[in-house]
Amino acid sequence: MNPLVFVLVLGAGWPAAQSPAIPEASGYVHIEGAPFTPTVHDVYKAVFDARAGAGKPTELLPALDMVASEVNALAVEKVPLAHAQFAVVFHGDAIDGILDDAHYKAKFGVKNPNLPVLAKLKAQGTGLYVCGQNLAALDLDPKALAPDVEVASDALLTLIALQQEGYALLSY
Repeated sequence: MNPLVFVLVLGAGWPAAQSPAIPEASGYVHIEGAPFTPTVHDVYKAVFDARAGAGKPTELLPALDMVASEVNALAVEKVPLAHAQFAVVFHGDAIDGILDDAHYKAKFGVKNPNLPVLAKLKAQGTGLYVCGQNLAALDLDPKALAPDVEVASDALLTLIALQQEGYALLSY
């Protein structure tokens, strides 16, 4: 029996990923002729279910990196950012990532890397919501959170309501 041999080819010549709208987030590589490439005529509606915390205190929350990378994708493809109708619903371990800088530093010893991304997403029009039920269960004062985040009554009900409005659900 012959063993299978896998060869990793490096240097395929891909262009560098671009992050024109939110430089702190992952970038996007335009792929010529790819199916489902964003167009200037479409509107993109998605709600990002943010449950996971960051791997390290110096890293972005996975959901924030994903929503910001999609804003970057649309910017690279020259889609008006008004066509990005995005929302993020924070609950569970993701709540740590939306603490204001003072509370984040007290908990992790470093500045909150998510705050600039939250501010840019809010300015772009992304809805940012945190589960009020989680805050109540944790006895966490909403004043300890980033000012760009709004307290929703319940994460799951918010996710349901946005899906009923036609938002695609993406979970991180």
